[in-house]
Amino acid sequence: MDSPSGAHFSGWRPSSTSSSSSHSVFLIGVSGGTASGKTTVCDMIIQQLQDHRVVLVNQDSFYRGLTKDELKLEHEYNFDHPNAFDTEQLVETLVKLKSGQSVQVPVYDFKLHQRASDRYQQVNASEVVILEGILVFHEQRVRNLMNMKIFVDADPDVRLSRRIRRDTVERGRDVHSVLEQYAKFVKPAFDDFILPSKKYADIIIPRGGDNCVAIDLIVQHIRTKLGQHNLCKIYPNLHVIQSTFQTRGMHTLIRDTEISKHDFIFYSDRLIRLVVEHGLGYLPFTEKQVITPTGSIYIGVDFCKKLCGVSVIRSGESMENALRACCKGIKLGKILIHRGGDETQLIYEKLPKDISERHVLLMDPVLGTGNSASQAIDLLIKKGVPESRIIFLNLVSAPEGIQYVCKRFPHIKVVTSEIEEGLNDQFRVVPGLGEFGDRYFGTDES
Repeated sequence: MDSPSGAHFSGWRPSSTSSSSSHSVFLIGVSGGTASGKTTVCDMIIQQLQDHRVVLVNQDSFYRGLTKDELKLEHEYNFDHPNAFDTEQLVETLVKLKSGQSVQVPVYDFKLHQRASDRYQQVNASEVVILEGILVFHEQRVRNLMNMKIFVDADPDVRLSRRIRRDTVERGRDVHSVLEQYAKFVKPAFDDFILPSKKYADIIIPRGGDNCVAIDLIVQHIRTKLGQHNLCKIYPNLHVIQSTFQTRGMHTLIRDTEISKHDFIFYSDRLIRLVVEHGLGYLPFTEKQVITPTGSIYIGVDFCKKLCGVSVIRSGESMENALRACCKGIKLGKILIHRGGDETQLIYEKLPKDISERHVLLMDPVLGTGNSASQAIDLLIKKGVPESRIIFLNLVSAPEGIQYVCKRFPHIKVVTSEIEEGLNDQFRVVPGLGEFGDRYFGTDES
């Protein structure tokens, strides 16, 4: 996905530090050369989100105040070097924000090159924190706190012209001093520190704020994270698979009405496999020791033996191949439920006779109102399956369905790949996948 009009995705690398945060604070780092458009990108993200749960922190606030000797040689001071920043205070501030605490950020005067002694910027605890600055990827401790790293790329000539305009208008400098500083400090620092940090980026945005395609995609991802964080906090039995730009890309493809049937099936199968694998991770395991080819002992786990799959006819049958591929010889059951608006009726069921002794993977790609899922779960419980042994697998879930199912059955596990915006007046999931079964099996009108 590397094109002049979009963002370049170099992979998703969540750090162990960020993933363990009990407060689920999502920290985004935005880096790039001077005047590359970092601030514009951040402002556009925040403007589109229109959400008080998103705050911006600028690395520039953490410049060290110059000493008297440094002020005498102000024009010889390199403001683009890592040593120009108080990195320790930056790390301390980010750790507090990641733990859900409010912080006071310094206010830096670029004309006096000093911090204000009598005022701070109050940054409240938020679910999404955006850290912007030229060197935010340079320090490993700062990088390790980030959930997403964005590098804003721009042509060097464009950056220079923007720098001249900014420093002369906003910071009261003359053109000659700006050019001299750029040649002596800014460009060498970019080559030595900023450009090498580009390799740590998850996303590279060419053309900065002009790249609306990339910014829209990032905004959609953040919206998804905000929605998922809320519901996952409320319902501990809800599990959403790790969102990556691979999964977002696959979701984008299967939601497109113009996609071919072949591609729809291919990318749906990929997502279904991820959901199934994730769901299997919640089955009980027992310790097992094996001898490796080197003669060593490996202490691992043994798979759960007593399980079966149950698909809700007929869209749920699209998930059976992935389950068979993961679990050799697994038994499969079927449940047919007629759906009419917000009402459902059980039409047919064929389940393994010993289902009450098994862990059950219930499969339906779309969780909408939750009525069909609820009726299927009721049937399984009636057949003797303990609620705690049911894992409900689906591709997308509406918040209404999640609330209905998770409240009514607090001991089952719901595993999904993405949480939707909601239901429309016709009880259809939006933005949704349409009639998944018809699209997958080729019986839609097209």
